[in-house]
Amino acid sequence: MTDTVTRTTGPDPTTRTAAAGRLPAVPRIRRRRPVLVYLAAAWLLLLLGAAALADVLPLAPYATPVGPPRQPPQPGPLDLLLGTDTMGRSILSRLVHGARISLLVGTVAGLLGFTVGATLGLLAGYFRGRLDTAITLLTDAMLAFPPLILLLALASVLTPSAGTIGLGLTLLVIPSFTRLARANTLAWSCREFVKAATNMGAGHGRILTREILPNLIAPLAAYLPIVMAALIVAEGSLSFLGLGIPPPQPSWGQMINDGKDALATDPHLVFVPATVIFVTVFALNLVGDHLRTTFDRTLHD
Repeated sequence: MTDTVTRTTGPDPTTRTAAAGRLPAVPRIRRRRPVLVYLAAAWLLLLLGAAALADVLPLAPYATPVGPPRQPPQPGPLDLLLGTDTMGRSILSRLVHGARISLLVGTVAGLLGFTVGATLGLLAGYFRGRLDTAITLLTDAMLAFPPLILLLALASVLTPSAGTIGLGLTLLVIPSFTRLARANTLAWSCREFVKAATNMGAGHGRILTREILPNLIAPLAAYLPIVMAALIVAEGSLSFLGLGIPPPQPSWGQMINDGKDALATDPHLVFVPATVIFVTVFALNLVGDHLRTTFDRTLHD
């Protein structure tokens, strides 16, 4: 009779780990750091800081000539770093002070549109019925109206100012936020936790503010920088057409309009403010896309 010899090896690593009372080690997932997003955020912070501290920066007043007109960008004094405009004023100083108008109008109009649009979309998506029909009809009517025609009409009827431009831009972005809020409300109102709160006797106010609204803030707030970028472009377009902030208050679009006649001989009068607009809008879009992919739960569910 042949004896069967069984070779025994060491215990399995998983068994040994379980026997020791420890979970198996799971490698940590390392996400790539979006360098462009960090650069975009740094540019926006720099722009905000320069606009907030424009009065204390070592720059000449935006309406005071600092040298011969149409000087190209050059090293040396800070006022002449980006050259001078057609009247000899510092382009850098006018860019910094113009950032106040562009950022203020874009931020205020975006926040107002965010608040009003989120409220209307939340009510329409939750209560539905006739209220939803009325809000949807109003939103479609506002979206059907040409945006530029609306802005031109307001600028021609009312006195051109930051308030007038802010009002017109707010009316333009309310329908977008309303539609986005309504779509998200329709999706979240069908979730189990909302039905559970309803079955437990929670009122409409509690369900709206405690269950649905917290889930709407992230996607709407992530969309806000993209809307602000569009508003900055719209404000620059109005200023370029001469219907924006009245001079001598500088605006990026107004600076492009002032330098368009000298584009062939002095292109920096147009390209410097246009580059600032491009970089700012690009940075806002990058930050908005990053916030949406990070905080929008609908992309991860």
